[in-house]
Amino acid sequence: AGKMTFCLHQNWLPASPATSFLMTDCYNLGLKGPKKSQRNNEVPLQFFIPPLLNSTSFLNRSPSSYFQGNPPVTVRRPFPLSHGTTTLGFVFQGGVIAAADTRASAGGLVACPEVEKINPIHSHLVVTSSGSGADCMLWERILTREIRLYQLRHKRCLSISGTAKLLSFMLHPFKGTDVSCSPSPNSGPKLIYVCSDGARLQGNIFSVGSGSPYAYGVLDRELSWSLSNEEAISLAREAVFRATHRDAYSGNNVDLFHITAQGWHQRKRENLKEEYYRDMKKRGLF
Repeated sequence: AGKMTFCLHQNWLPASPATSFLMTDCYNLGLKGPKKSQRNNEVPLQFFIPPLLNSTSFLNRSPSSYFQGNPPVTVRRPFPLSHGTTTLGFVFQGGVIAAADTRASAGGLVACPEVEKINPIHSHLVVTSSGSGADCMLWERILTREIRLYQLRHKRCLSISGTAKLLSFMLHPFKGTDVSCSPSPNSGPKLIYVCSDGARLQGNIFSVGSGSPYAYGVLDRELSWSLSNEEAISLAREAVFRATHRDAYSGNNVDLFHITAQGWHQRKRENLKEEYYRDMKKRGLF
């Protein structure tokens, strides 16, 4: 399974009414303007999703219907290729924390020990990803493009709720296929989890990946709204460390982002063996 987590602090965004989607086709895109609010500085009430042929029936069509003639045959691997990771995000009084390990695994092979699983989308939005690297990279690029196009069209950034809704709409047609990615945006501060089938969930804490059960064990015990910045950073680092200590598909390093109303700040990458030595010293075993 591939998963992504989006982290955003939205104190910097203006309030806006609920946003809806305007389905267009390749012939009228740009000719039909979106509706705007008359009571809120003409904030757009609609925005366009990527144009597709015959897109008016887009949501009611299966992915195979987009191919002329016989649809392509999916070639299965001769053996299952497991992959996993540990990513997490949570909200506290100082903003939003996003953390992830850096190991890319392919079955029993550590394919790369220093992968970047947290990538900024813009100044107040970062996305963490896990699972299929190809799927996650593709949807990160698509989402970055669509958010930038929205900003150019409307002179403002798309809200985090609108971002989650847009991605949900784009992923829903691929429900039941091999495409798999699950995002979770945060704002104001807020956290939203979007699954690869288009489902959206809102919460104050999410962890995805094969190491998430171990990370939840640490977060559920220690997380509170009143944590200081350093306490929250230490908690996220420890949660990733505990997960990588038990999960064979996670490990090597930890990347950590702190998102506030001023934007995101990336801490220096830390090798998890340093966290191991700190833990041993704390226990008096080293």
